[in-house]
Formats: sequence, structure tokens, C-alpha cells
Amino acid sequence: MTGSPLPIQEAARGCLIGLAVGDALGQPTEGWTPDAIAAKWGYIEDLPPGSTAVSDDTEYTLFSARVLIEHGLGVTSEHFADAWLEHIVPQVGPFKGAGFSEMATIDNLKRGLRPPESGRHYHAWSDGLAMRVAPFGIVSGGDPELAARLAREDGRVSHDGEGIYAGQAVAAAIAAATRGATLDGILATGLEVVPSDSWTARHLHRAVRLGARASGARDAIPSLHDALAVEYYPWADLAPEAVALAFGLLVAGRGDVAGTLLAAVNLGRDSDTVAAIIGAILGAKLGPSAFPDRWHAVVAPATGRCLACVAGADLIATADALADLAPRQAP
Repeated sequence: MTGSPLPIQEAARGCLIGLAVGDALGQPTEGWTPDAIAAKWGYIEDLPPGSTAVSDDTEYTLFSARVLIEHGLGVTSEHFADAWLEHIVPQVGPFKGAGFSEMATIDNLKRGLRPPESGRHYHAWSDGLAMRVAPFGIVSGGDPELAARLAREDGRVSHDGEGIYAGQAVAAAIAAATRGATLDGILATGLEVVPSDSWTARHLHRAVRLGARASGARDAIPSLHDALAVEYYPWADLAPEAVALAFGLLVAGRGDVAGTLLAAVNLGRDSDTVAAIIGAILGAKLGPSAFPDRWHAVVAPATGRCLACVAGADLIATADALADLAPRQAP
């Protein structure tokens, strides 16, 4: 994939639409194995009829975007913590679909802990940050270091260590996508902001190698799953695993947007987050038209099924506001 960068508004819209599309596509197979998916459905080749709702991935993205838009590029972990305390912690009723990292963070904030202590809990390495960092890539003006810094500020509220590193990788990759980088350049940029001796970096390098050997995203499913899935852990939302699966499928997919997203669906594990990451990166690079028209049905005002405070939030209006915040990229 080559080409010039898109106008930032188009990149921003493509990024958030792609994230929402991936989120919706991946929900039916979240937590499943490739073999179990194949036994029940064969190979899934489209969004199931009526499956147009997004989940916590998109709603937490909208929330982080709201805080970023309010405070601008100088936003800090204290701003994010205050927003959690004002809007998320007091919520009454279920946080449908929320991960363990988010629920543990709510408990820590209730106990009076502030960042970074609020993010130091038993599930700090989840992909709950990686799923919501798209806004930071959009507003970075193509600067991966800025994108990674903003992701880190958000992540310090709810994550630590590998959970933050993986989020930084996704944010930086999206920043590179908005400046028109090649697919290889996008993924290399994601690796540049991750400590080289980390679990995240090792998994990402392994995923890229495996993806390069495959003949397509579908072909890469067995090798990526066998090499990267941590099946002995009781949950599938480990950040180094999810982000590595996304990067490996992106390499193997070689720009085939629908094929790469559907491979994420059929691979399983934390499929909605893996597909959301893929969709956000490809959308930032290629724009809204990269996704089949029928998949755009997921773009609707948020229902607040997980976060009541984002009910009614509009994905396109949010993308436009993020685009307005982004500094002008150098030619």
C-alpha cells in the first residue's frame, strides 16, 4: 500500500469508522478459537445480519476522544483520571462488555488511587488501552512520538507496563498511517515506540515475520494463532497478543481490507479488539471508502451499552473534532 496522505478529516473519519466496523465484525467470535469458529460457522465472510451494534471498544474510544478534545494536546493522565471519576466511576448498572482492566481501574479510583497507581492492578497488561487509542494517532499530525505520549497519558489511568506499550504501538501506527506511510512503514513505526526488550516488541516482531510468510490473511490464521495466542491464560485480551495478531494479519493481508478484517473475525481470541485495531489503521490510511458500504451501518450514535456517559455521541462528529485538533502536517 502506497500513496499520499489523505486530508486529515477523511483519515480521521476512516480511522473511527474502521474501528467501529472491526468492533462490530469481531463480536460474535470474541473468545473463540479458530477451530471452534470453523465448526460452528465455517468461514465467516460478512457481518451477520442485524449485527450493527458496537461495543466497549468504540465507546471507550469515544470517551477518550471527548477528554482529548476538551483538554487538547496538553492533556495529562490527571485530566483522564478526573474524567473517569466524574463520568465513569459513578455509573449505576452494568458496564456491558467492559474488560477486567477497566473494572479494576474503577475500583482503584474509588479507593482514592491516582495515576499511575490506579493502573497497577491484576490485569494491567490487557488490551483495554490499545482498543481506544485511535484518537491520539489522529490528532498527532503524523508524529508517532506525540501519539505514543498521548496514549501513555491515557493509559497511566488504567494500565501499566505491557498494556501501555501495546497501546503506544497502535497509536504510533495510526499516526504513521495518517501521513501516508506504506504498510511496512506503519508497522515499523509502531515498533519504534515500544521498548525493544518487552514482551510486546518480541510478539510484534514474531507476528510480522509470520505474516510476511503467509500467502494472505486467511492463510496466516493457523500460524499466528499457534505462535501468539496465550491459551493457558483464562482470558483472551492480553495486549501483546492482540496487537501482535493485528500486526501479523495486516502484513499477511497486504492491503486487502475486507480479507484482513474477516481473518481477524475467524481467528477469534479478542477478535473485536484485533479487528478494531486493524480497521483503525487501515481506515486512517485509506479512508471511509475502504470499507464495504453495507458495513457502514455500524456508524450510528452510541447507545451507551457499556458507558452511559457516551450515549448519543456521534462517531463522524467526533472524528471531525479530532481532525480540527490535529496540527498541520509538514509537506
